[in-house]
Amino acid sequence: MTISGIAHLQPIVALIAGILILIMPRLLNFIVAIYLIFVGIVGLGIIH
Repeated sequence: MTISGIAHLQPIVALIAGILILIMPRLLNFIVAIYLIFVGIVGLGIIH
């Protein structure tokens, strides 16, 4: 997946995450952790 493809997914992921956090606030920790791990992996170039 290219960077432009990821850029198009970010608003959708943010919207879904926001809705899930409103429904189940305990998910916040998991959503933030998964997001940070994913961004770190992409930043290191492990996933292209």
